[in-house]
Amino acid sequence: MPGFQTKQRSSREQTMFWIRLVGASAALLSALASAHVTLEQPQAAAGSAYKAVFKVGHACAGAHTTTGITVRLPAGFRGAQPIPKAGWTARVQRAPLAVPYESHGRRITEDVVEVSWRANNADAALPAAFYDEFTVRGTLPASEGALWFKVLQSCDVGEADWAEVPASGTSTEGLKAPAARLLLGPAPAAAHVH
Repeated sequence: MPGFQTKQRSSREQTMFWIRLVGASAALLSALASAHVTLEQPQAAAGSAYKAVFKVGHACAGAHTTTGITVRLPAGFRGAQPIPKAGWTARVQRAPLAVPYESHGRRITEDVVEVSWRANNADAALPAAFYDEFTVRGTLPASEGALWFKVLQSCDVGEADWAEVPASGTSTEGLKAPAARLLLGPAPAAAHVH
């Protein structure tokens, strides 16, 4: 009965399809449940200009809204400039640099080390079920490797400090509140960057 075998094989294939679909759905739901603040572009060339777009996909545990985002910039991220958001106030915190650098013929001895955005009122806050982005641009260090942007997410109820970095390596697996990781690859050919 060749038709029966074809139908059975089709049924088996259909069963495998549903098993794979359910498995993929479970993995997706698990990933969404453990979502954190991440970078839109997780890789960049060392020494290049970079627009760090921080993706915020949910509020803190038990919260209804995100009311603030504070990004602690990694050492070597130079000339940081936040991009304003309507309904939010952006601020920068500057500090003296351990190692000054030259930019446009000037010696830079202090630079932005932290950028924050705060909702101006409850109506401007980011609802838990919504997604938004917070952006800062700057210049990356010239050496390859991982850069970690530590992000404090403030909510109407509590905070989430996305600041964990691995003891060694670059994997965030097993971290409950990982910092946003940027992997720096080979530097581009010598060019002037902003």
